[in-house]
Amino acid sequence: MTADTLKTGRGVLLLALGLTALRLIAAGTIHLTEDEAYYRLWAQHLQLGYLDHPPMIAWWIRAGEWIAGDTPLGVRLLPALGSGLSTWLIGDLARRLGAEPKTAFRAALWYNATLTVGLGGMLAIPDAPASLFWTATLWALARFWAERRAAWWLAAGIGAGLAVLSKYSGLFLAPGVLLWLLLTPGGPAELRKPGPWAAAVIAGLVFAVNVTWNAQHHWLTFAKQFGRVAPHGLSPLHLAELLGAQTLLFTPLMALYAARGVGQGWRERREPGAVQLMLPLATAAPFAVYLLIHSLHDRVQGHWPVPLFGAFAICAAVAAEGSGATRGGRFLRGLTPVLGFAFAAAAFVLMALPTPTPLGRFDPTLALRGWPQFAGEIERLRARTGAAWVGTESYGVYAQLNDERQIATPLLDVVERERYWLGDANRPDFTRPGLIVDLARRMKPDGLRRCFTSFAPAGELTRAGGPGRNQRYTAYLVSGPRRDVWLIGCPDEISPGVWR
Repeated sequence: MTADTLKTGRGVLLLALGLTALRLIAAGTIHLTEDEAYYRLWAQHLQLGYLDHPPMIAWWIRAGEWIAGDTPLGVRLLPALGSGLSTWLIGDLARRLGAEPKTAFRAALWYNATLTVGLGGMLAIPDAPASLFWTATLWALARFWAERRAAWWLAAGIGAGLAVLSKYSGLFLAPGVLLWLLLTPGGPAELRKPGPWAAAVIAGLVFAVNVTWNAQHHWLTFAKQFGRVAPHGLSPLHLAELLGAQTLLFTPLMALYAARGVGQGWRERREPGAVQLMLPLATAAPFAVYLLIHSLHDRVQGHWPVPLFGAFAICAAVAAEGSGATRGGRFLRGLTPVLGFAFAAAAFVLMALPTPTPLGRFDPTLALRGWPQFAGEIERLRARTGAAWVGTESYGVYAQLNDERQIATPLLDVVERERYWLGDANRPDFTRPGLIVDLARRMKPDGLRRCFTSFAPAGELTRAGGPGRNQRYTAYLVSGPRRDVWLIGCPDEISPGVWR
C-alpha cells in the first residue's frame, strides 16, 4: 500500500468522522419528521415486519434509543453513524475499483455533498440502512474480485439480505450482480462456481424472516409495496419530474459528471487499466430502470433512488479526474461539492432556528415546527371537552403527538389501524366521548358520521402560528362508535389485512 493510499485512507476516515459528528449535533437539535416519529412507534413494538416496510429501521431506532434514550438523537443515532460508515465504504470501494487515491477521496466527499445525503444522511428512515447495506454489498464484491476469496461472496450475501430487510429495493441487487458478472471479462466463469449461488441462498435466508412474518399477517407489506409495481395509466410528466428532481438532489454539476462517468464506465468496461465502474453501474442498472418505468405511471419519491447515490458519486468522481487539465475545469470540479454543502448547511441552520423564523409561511421547514405547543393545546382542549381519548386521521399527526407525550389519555389513529401493533394496554374507553383532531383539509364530516352516532365541532387550532393549509387543524368531539374503532378503525373500506 502506497503512502498516497494510506494518506487518502486517513483522509476519508477523518471526513467520515467529521461529517458524522456534525450529523449527530443536528440529529439531537432538529425535531423529528412525521415519518421518523412514525418509525419510532415501530421501535416500541419490535417485529419482523410492518405494513409499510421490512423491520430494519425499527431495529436501528431501538438500538439507538438503548444508547441515547428515547430522544431525537437516540432515534437518529444509527442512521447518522451509518452515513459515516457508508462514506468510508464508498471511498475504499472507489480505490479498490482502481481509482486514484484523490479520486477515491473525491467520491466519498461528493457522496455527502448530494442534497439527499447531505440533508437526509441523519434521518431515521428505511433508506438509511438500505443505502448502507447496498454499499457494503458492493464493497464485499469488490473485495472478492480483487482477492478471489469465496468468503467475500458470503459477506455479499449477508449484505444483500440485510439490504432487503431494510427496504425491498434491495431485491434489485440480485439481477444487478448477475448483470455485472455477465458484462465483466471473466465474470461468466464465476457463475459456474458456487460463490454467487451461495450468496443468493444466504441473502434469501436473511430475508426469509420477513417473508415468514408476511405469511402470518395476510401478506400486508407485500400487498402494499408490490402493488405499486402494476402500471395504472400513463403519465410521462412523472418521468420529467423524476429526472429533474434527481438532478437537483444529486446537484446539477455532479449529475453532469455522473452522466459522463456512466458513459466512461461503459466504454472502458473491457480495459484492464481503467477504473472498473461496471460493478457500481451494473448493480445500479435494474433498480434505476425500474424507477424510470415506474415514473411513467406514478410519482417516484425523491429519496427512493438514494441507495444508488454511492455508485453515481464514484462515477462522477472518476469522470471529474479528466477535467483537471484546464483552469476552468479545476474551478468547476472544486465548485461541485461546495454548492451541495452550502445548501445543506443553510437548511440545517434554518431547521435549528426557533419558531417563528423570518421566512414566516414560506418557511420550508414548517412541517417540523410547533409540535410541543400544538400538543399542549390539544391536551387543554381535551380537558375542557371532557374527552376520554384523542384520535387523529393520519399516521403523521398521530406519530408526532405520540412523540410529544403530552396527551394524558389514550391516543390513536382512527383510520389506518393496520399500521399499528394492536396490544390492548392503551385501548381507549369508547363508551366515553373522544376528541378527533387533524388537518382541516383532511377532516370529512361524512367519515365521522360513518363511524360515530354523534359528532360536533370542538374547535379550530393552528400549529407553528401559521395560516397555511398544513398548519390549520379542526377538532371534533365524537361518541357512540358504530364499529370496533380500535381494531378496524374508520377507513373508507375495511382492509382484509387488518391485524387480528
